[in-house]
Amino acid sequence: MNILITGATGLIGSKLCQFLIHKHSLIALTRSPVKAAAILPSGVDFITSLDDVNFNQLDVVINLAGEPIAEGRWNKTKKQEIYNSRIKITEAITAGINTATSPPKLFISGSAIGFYGRQPKHLKINEGCKEYHDEFSHQLCRDWENTAQRASSQHTRVCILRTGIVLAKSGGALEKMLPPFRLGLGGPIGKGEQVMSWIHIDDMVQAIIYIIKHDEMNGVINLTAPHPVTNKALSQALAKTLSRPCIFVVPPLMLKLIYGEMSDLLLYGQYVVPQKLLDSGYRFRHSNIEEALSALNL
Repeated sequence: MNILITGATGLIGSKLCQFLIHKHSLIALTRSPVKAAAILPSGVDFITSLDDVNFNQLDVVINLAGEPIAEGRWNKTKKQEIYNSRIKITEAITAGINTATSPPKLFISGSAIGFYGRQPKHLKINEGCKEYHDEFSHQLCRDWENTAQRASSQHTRVCILRTGIVLAKSGGALEKMLPPFRLGLGGPIGKGEQVMSWIHIDDMVQAIIYIIKHDEMNGVINLTAPHPVTNKALSQALAKTLSRPCIFVVPPLMLKLIYGEMSDLLLYGQYVVPQKLLDSGYRFRHSNIEEALSALNL
């Protein structure tokens, strides 16, 4: 198949390309083909503008582009950059699909479990959940998803990936957590009761490939492992994996002072269940947090 990928040089996109390149023709949208060529496997073609895309010749579009959401303090300008980096490219892709005479059969577009906002730790959330906390992460994901859904038609299947905390050896959440834990200075954030809905990078990639292969998968799909854990449990599992103690506590007030509103992503959580994947028969490779961290060979 001919597959266009945006955000191909990111944590998820780069790993995904490694698997797809063996059986498919890949086109990566990138601002820097030289940088992308150093990251992605050989055989990937590069474009620098969607104007260079003929949507009639594509079978699948995978949209993973967007500025990192959890880097630095949020202010009005930063939040607008995060918003625009997702909405504008999704609008352009949707327009390209809708104007094509022979559009792609599948459009996979990113989102996040931030759609649900902060939630009580006892509330198990599947794709049918209508509960959400109206904050920036929800507003961002809501508009992002609505924009992508406009490409849905009898010709184009649209799948929205509500992604959890992706665990990988390099990049993502662990990249920020590892330094203090390696020094034996790691620990939970506050009481550590907030729920962390995580997914191993291998399952993230394999679930996307599964979605491509299975036409019955459509609409919103939670991409998280079946067994979320509290921040305290994640901290303890990471410390155990590294053979380090887990005795220090990160004061919530310190995070508030450093990161402002962005700290809410760390201080609150949600218990998200990948019900659609489980019901469809997808088998997770990593569903236990200790085993998942061990498999990363940290």
